[in-house]
Amino acid sequence: MQGEVKQARKATAERILDAAEDLFAEKGYAATSLGDVADAVGIRSPSLYNHFRNKEALYGAVLNRLLDAFEAPLAELGEGTISKARIFQWLETIIRMHHERPNLARLLQHAALSGGPQTNELIERLFSPMFDTDRSVEMFSAGIGGEELRPWAVMALNNMVMSYITMAPMYRDLLGEDPFSPDALDKQLKLIMKLAHLVLEYEGD
Repeated sequence: MQGEVKQARKATAERILDAAEDLFAEKGYAATSLGDVADAVGIRSPSLYNHFRNKEALYGAVLNRLLDAFEAPLAELGEGTISKARIFQWLETIIRMHHERPNLARLLQHAALSGGPQTNELIERLFSPMFDTDRSVEMFSAGIGGEELRPWAVMALNNMVMSYITMAPMYRDLLGEDPFSPDALDKQLKLIMKLAHLVLEYEGD
């Protein structure tokens, strides 16, 4: 009986996280209330406090779940010798993950525009490893102008990958297709891989 109660509690917590993730991604932290989340889950607002002590704790749990997933490929890339083939493999994995789990890019956009709790932790966990040359181990080669431009290249790459998720819906009619369809994903992959090849092969002036 106790095991069933724990399973039911865990299942409810997951439903709360799923609903909160969608709402925070759609509306941002400030515009999302615990009442909104409770309504989406189909429970009373006070019941949320059985799982999360307040809205900030719920937001933190949403971020942690997303960051745990997105940190894993970069951590794997950092193990062993970095090669261009492994960088391209990592890049493809990340692009596919953003298509499968678009809420992280949307949450990041809200955080960039209006802030919110734990924004510094988000930056530290998601972006800092790519800007730390000791940990990234030549994520981008010394080309493209050398060390001075490497952080800008990392930033540009992140912007290309994640802004597609947040902005592509605006181009749906112009594209004449669903920007999140498998065919559109293949096209995005081809474009970014071509650009990444140019970046990694460029030797500078």
